[in-house]
Amino acid sequence: MASPTAADDAVRSPRGTGRRLHGAIAHKLGVAIVSGHYAPGDRLPGEVAFSGELDVSRSAYREAVQVLTAKGLVESRPKAGTSVLPRNRWNLLDPDVLAWAFTGDPDMRFIRNLFELRAIVEPAAAALAAERRDRSDVKLIKEALAAMSRHTLASDLGRAADRDFHTAILAATKNDALIVLSSSIGAAVNWTTVFKQRARALPRNPIPDHRRVYEAIAAGDAGDASRAMRVLVDLALDDISRLGDEG
Repeated sequence: MASPTAADDAVRSPRGTGRRLHGAIAHKLGVAIVSGHYAPGDRLPGEVAFSGELDVSRSAYREAVQVLTAKGLVESRPKAGTSVLPRNRWNLLDPDVLAWAFTGDPDMRFIRNLFELRAIVEPAAAALAAERRDRSDVKLIKEALAAMSRHTLASDLGRAADRDFHTAILAATKNDALIVLSSSIGAAVNWTTVFKQRARALPRNPIPDHRRVYEAIAAGDAGDASRAMRVLVDLALDDISRLGDEG
C-alpha cells in the first residue's frame, strides 16, 4: 500500500463536495484507489469501521461500494470483504475514473495510453464524419469551434466547447458504437487539457488544429479529415510530453 498522502485526507472527509453522500464517498474512495493509496488486492475498510470513522450511514457506504464495483475497481465477497481489483479490470474509460485519475498526478504511461486510444479512434471517426455528416452535424462542429475560439481552452466554457467539438464529430459518424465512446473521449480531452495547464499556460494555441479538422469534415474530404485529426492528437501529446521533460 502506498504511504499516506493527500488521498488519506480524501478518504477521511467526504463532506464539501456538493454531491449526494454516497457519490461523495465513492469519489473519495475512487481517488484513493486510482492514486495507489489502496493497491490491487488491498481490502477496503469494513462498512462498520468506515461509516464510524466518517460518521456516515452504512447504507451510504454500501451504495458507494456498488458504484466502485460497477466501474470495475473493487469486488465484494461474503466474509472476505471488499477488495481492490487488478488495474486491468478497471473501466479506465469511465468519465468518473478518468476524473479520479487526474485528481492526482497520473503517470505518463497512462496519459500515453489515452492518446494512443485517441489516435486509433479519432482519425478514423473524422474520416467517417467527413463522409456521412449532414448540415446539422457541420453546424454543431462549427458552433463548438467558435465557442472554443471565443472562450479559449483556459476556461471551463472553452473546454466544454472542446468536448462538444469531439462529441459532434463522433455523432456525425452515424456509428452507434463510436457514439458510445463520446463521454469517454470527451473526458479524456478535458482532463488532459486541464493537466497541461497545471504548471503553466497552454504551450501553444490548439484552435488552428481543430479548425483544420472542421474544414476537412465540412468539405467532405475524408483523407484530409483523418490526417488533420491525427496531427491534432499527436501535437496534443507532444505538448504534454514536453511538460514532462521540463519537469
